[in-house]
Order: sequence, then C-alpha cells, then structure tokens
Amino acid sequence: MFARVSFGLQIPGVGLVYPNMISLLVQFAQTGVVGGRPPYRPDDLTAVALLAFLGTVVVTGIVVALLVMRYLRLRHAAELRPFGEREVEPGFLPGFFDGPCRWLAIRTASPDLVETAIGLRHPRRCSWAEAVTTPFEPRLFISPPVNGWILVFGVDLPDPGEDVDACFRFLTGLSRELGIVQFYCVNRVVNHHAWVRLAGGEVLRAYAWADEVQWNQGEVTADERALRLRVLDYGERPVGWEQGEQPFLGDNTDRVARLAARWSLDPTTLNPRQFDGRVGIAGALGHSKFH
Repeated sequence: MFARVSFGLQIPGVGLVYPNMISLLVQFAQTGVVGGRPPYRPDDLTAVALLAFLGTVVVTGIVVALLVMRYLRLRHAAELRPFGEREVEPGFLPGFFDGPCRWLAIRTASPDLVETAIGLRHPRRCSWAEAVTTPFEPRLFISPPVNGWILVFGVDLPDPGEDVDACFRFLTGLSRELGIVQFYCVNRVVNHHAWVRLAGGEVLRAYAWADEVQWNQGEVTADERALRLRVLDYGERPVGWEQGEQPFLGDNTDRVARLAARWSLDPTTLNPRQFDGRVGIAGALGHSKFH
C-alpha cells in the first residue's frame, strides 16, 4: 500500500508552489482516479506527466530568478561599499592558485593613478579572491598596494608571443606615465616566458621567448645570472631544438616568479594580511591605450 504524501515547495514572497503533486500521483497509482475523477482513461497518465514536467519547469525558473536577483543585489552592494569596510580576502595560496600568466609590478601606492594610466574601462571595486578565482572575469585587476608595489594582472595584458611590438608600446607608454614598471609572462604549457624592467619609459632589461627570441634588450643582470636563467640571441635556437628537446626552457619558465621576487614581488607568495582588508579595481583594458 502507498502512503498518502502531501508535497509543496515554499518560496518567500511567492507562496506554495507545485502543491500536492506527489499526493495526486500516489492517488492515481492506487485507484486510477485523479482528483475524484472516475474511471481510468489512457490519457490520464500523459496528462499527469505533462503537469509534473510543467510544474518542475515553473519551480526551477522561479528559483533561478530569485537566486539571480539575490546575486545582483549583493554585487551592487559590494561595489558601493568603500575600501575600508571590506573584509580581507585570500591571496595566491599554495595549492589554491598557481599565479597569473601575465602581470605588471608598478612602483606606486595609488591604484587610481594606475587605473587612469592604463585607461581602464568599466572600473568597479573587486576583491582579491574574486580576481584570482575567475581568470577571465575581470579582464584586468589592479591590486591594492603591497610593500610599495601595485600588481596588475589579467587576460587583457599584451602577450609578447602574439605581438611583441604592441607589448613594447604598451609597456614604454605606461612607464612614461608611472615610472618604474615591470612585466612578467609565464606559460608553462609551451614554456613561453618573459621579463621586462622599465623606468621613465626606457627599457632597462627585456627578454621574451615564444618559440624563438621575441625580445632581448639590455645587459643580462646579476639576478638573472644568480638564478641561472638562460637567454639566447635573436635567431639562436637551443641545442636539441630540432629533435623536440627543450633542455632549459622549462627551468626559465619556473624561475620567472623568483626573478620577480628579487625585482619587486612574487604574486604567488602573497597572503591575506598584506592587503589590510582593502580591495582592488577590476575592469577591461582600453584597446586604444598606448597602441
């Protein structure tokens, strides 16, 4: 024997949705009668199934709409909340996030100056945790200052492997406005890597590898030698390249963050206490800037 069950979904502000559907199905299974109607007819089962499906669609739609509305309200409130009222967010914790693929380190304490210099479009307040856990949104993130440096990372930063000239124009233009600027690029899948250091719009040191030397400017620094970073001249290929061997490219890629730590900051080592409860600025790069 089936037990009679009453079922309903209560949603605040909406009321009881999809009432007694299970009870109707149980009654139909026991007696072949739905809602006191006699005698079973072949179309009844189809009608009940369609009602059940329709009810499920309606309930799902209402729940999704309520969740979206709640998310939008929370996001709007977060954007309006000032810096000092935000809680501390997690950083690049080991095992949680490997770090950005491309990033800038800029010697300044003003995120607003960086925002203006970059020409950020659609700026909004953004927590560190949101930025590091959503790699494609925001497109660009300007961090709060840490030890006199501001980090900028995101998919909108130029890739020297795609267009080294655009990367050069972007970095030199930014350095003319902001002074000391550093750029790092890491792609562990194909072992592309780059490091650039500028001051006052002048390139002090630059090296970029993306299947060939894209950029090699300035003297090799003592820090590069100390980390045993291998650099090649234009047109030079590593020994064993034709046989598919990449004897030191992987080592170079893995050591980029260590070079960044010597020159400015290694983003993979930051922890929540270094942000003092502040948030950064998210947005997208103005594509006409420095191009």
